[in-house]
Amino acid sequence: MQDTRPLLIASTDFPAIRRGGISTLQLNLGYLCNLSCVHCHVNAGPTRTEEMDAATADLVIEVLQARQIATLDLTGGAPELNAHFRRIVVAARKLGIEVIDRCNLTVLFEPGHESLADFLAEHGVNVTASLPCYEESNVNEQRGKGVYQQSIEALQLLNGLGYGKSDALPLNLVYNPVGAHLPPPQAALEADYKKQLGDRYGIVFNRLHTITNMPISRFGAVLLAQNQYHDYLELLKENYSASNLDTVMCRSTVSVDWQGYLYDCDFNQMLELPIASGNGNNERRHIKELLQSDFGDLPIKVAEHCYGCTAGQGSSCGGALADAV
Repeated sequence: MQDTRPLLIASTDFPAIRRGGISTLQLNLGYLCNLSCVHCHVNAGPTRTEEMDAATADLVIEVLQARQIATLDLTGGAPELNAHFRRIVVAARKLGIEVIDRCNLTVLFEPGHESLADFLAEHGVNVTASLPCYEESNVNEQRGKGVYQQSIEALQLLNGLGYGKSDALPLNLVYNPVGAHLPPPQAALEADYKKQLGDRYGIVFNRLHTITNMPISRFGAVLLAQNQYHDYLELLKENYSASNLDTVMCRSTVSVDWQGYLYDCDFNQMLELPIASGNGNNERRHIKELLQSDFGDLPIKVAEHCYGCTAGQGSSCGGALADAV
């Protein structure tokens, strides 16, 4: 697989930005996943073996107790496949922290995880689920044969538990473009999703988040193989909007990898760009350091991929930035 990392981090004219305080801890529990999606920026899949261990999970819980973290955002891979997923969720919810589970939906039917949907509902976990289109052919092209039908069944299961029917059990969907283009306007696409899924399957959900695909890892390799990489990067740059700089997620989020090392975002995590050390070197910093510091006002590591978060309506793990302000 071709690597876009040297192209992205060699040099950039992206403007300098700095961190604020931490309101969100985004935790990658490992790259193991039951799917291998084309757009996946972490190259997750069934053969990956990287998983967060018990000692690092213990440190996460200690940090949640010590810091004023508002939101714990759990990612993977499929984060639910990690052995420590449930105890981290329970600990965070006892502290009154909002927990987001970045769910691929099909994991709800994995052997040994039949009680997962009930667990999520019992603990009031915000389920943010990937569904890259409401059309079956597009979803199966991006995520694999049969994934669409399982996703529909999973959404119906979650609706049956009360998800998507109020703010008490939020169910949000995530849209990623299938090809090398920017997402359409979020509000209009959300209305289309709600009509199509509602009319066809009786499915309801709270919000749709549109996310721009980053030209890194698996998607970046596809762009290179199809000779679309430079055109796609130029598309991101042509649509750059400085108004998105104030609300990019890296200002208030710390991303933690499966080993406990810290990054400004999970895209930087994949590019091996650790959070700034404060003393000018490039040493990786570990989650245990969050017990002493929130890393406020440090410079954010930027590279060419940052244009993906600031192009058009903007992009974050919470969807379009223009709709989030």
